[in-house]
Amino acid sequence: MDTEIELKFLVSEAVTPSIPALITQFAKTVTNKPSRNLQNAYFDTPSRELRALDIGLRTRCCDGVCEQTIKLAGDNVGGLHQRPEFNLPISGNRPELSAFDASIWPHGVQVDAIAENLYPLFSTNFIRRTWLVETQSGTLIEVVLDKGEVAANSSIEPICELEIELIKGERSELFLLAEKLIENLPLRMGLYSKAARGYRLADDTPLSASKEIDMVALTNEDSQERALEKCLNHGITFVQKHEQCYYQKPTLKTLKRITDGVSLIRHSLWLFKDIVEKQATERLRTELKWLLNELSWVETAIQLKTFTSKKHAYYKKINAAPDLAHVIDDLKDVQPTIEDVQQIFTSKRYNLLLLDLTIWLTERGWRQSWGQSQFQAAERNIHDIAAQLLEADWHEMRALVENEEPLSANEYLNLKQRLERNLLSGCCLGALFNEEARLNFRAPWLDIVHGTFELFTLHYLEQLCQGKDSEELEKIQAWLSQKTEYLLSAMEQSRDATRNTQPYWRD
Repeated sequence: MDTEIELKFLVSEAVTPSIPALITQFAKTVTNKPSRNLQNAYFDTPSRELRALDIGLRTRCCDGVCEQTIKLAGDNVGGLHQRPEFNLPISGNRPELSAFDASIWPHGVQVDAIAENLYPLFSTNFIRRTWLVETQSGTLIEVVLDKGEVAANSSIEPICELEIELIKGERSELFLLAEKLIENLPLRMGLYSKAARGYRLADDTPLSASKEIDMVALTNEDSQERALEKCLNHGITFVQKHEQCYYQKPTLKTLKRITDGVSLIRHSLWLFKDIVEKQATERLRTELKWLLNELSWVETAIQLKTFTSKKHAYYKKINAAPDLAHVIDDLKDVQPTIEDVQQIFTSKRYNLLLLDLTIWLTERGWRQSWGQSQFQAAERNIHDIAAQLLEADWHEMRALVENEEPLSANEYLNLKQRLERNLLSGCCLGALFNEEARLNFRAPWLDIVHGTFELFTLHYLEQLCQGKDSEELEKIQAWLSQKTEYLLSAMEQSRDATRNTQPYWRD
């Protein structure tokens, strides 16, 4: 068995000629291997039994020689992929499962039954250029550039990927080479394998943006340190997923999901402050804040799109006031373009941030400044302290529930960030508690948060109307005031509902 430890990057064909020179600068010696045309087929059963077990089965043929490979479930952190794999020669291009050692299969798997029902789902065919890099310390790293396509049914997607795999030696050298590449090439760290892309094509299930950030999959057996790892990985993966979604279908709501993921990462560093010292994450926090600032225009852009959408009541009102429509059009014209956003995602700073997060998570960088108290806190069962963490975060929100006086629009807007932060704590820890109780508790709070977003929209539109003397704008302002009153009434009803729900972590 080999354990594959590699970093994957998505590159454009325009930058591939620069790769050999960069590798040579980094290495003590570089061995340039002959290019190969690799023809690969991926197999599963009609019911996707292997996929359900996170097992990949592939055959690969090159120059008349074929082998079969099984990749078992592994870890994927940022762009770092680690999976156990088993390789055996085969006489043809069909898998021979009986040739593998029986011990590699998860308990209860009916190997013979799976073998009988295997069929090829998709193929990946590409030209592979390979360089074997030896560093000054003796570490061996394989660098491969794959250019070709993944095909399933009648669908085809191009492949242009750069992978660096640790063959022998120190993982830190792999990260150093990654930094070298990021600093000199416009590339992106790759989350999804060729197999993952092939499955989506074969099953006609394209990658789609989430409607909201979902719960971190914690279990009652997790320690506090393991909970931190899961929360960070969840946030990083969420960001990278929606980065890829944006390339496939660029929308503002997809960018908003990226900011949600970044916010979850930042929040995790705060939530687990018993084991993560602020000074140890100062650089990461600075870079995460930079990224949020780079995308801070997204909520406003969503509002402007709402104003000009024919599906919303704003549309007719704005069309009745040409001066306001003109201002909104001017604001939309100065928004970053799709190309501007994509430049962020291929920038050195963005990808170094993802790499730094990957390294920090993989190497458990938070341990570097630990004393005895942090080691003890890290070992505590997360279920034993989750209620305590949620209660501490809830303390400042409790005053909002207990205050029976109606809140103004400005008061709600001032609470927006605190409300969102409280809900992020629930995303991090909520999976440990009863789902029905959690959903009932969070529902009115989610309504309030959505209400603050709409309040912000109404407030922004009202600001655009100010300072302009026209009858049409006066009518719009009166309409905005009425909409605000209706919305505040609905939000007060949601706030009343929060008084009738017991915090789910107290059950």
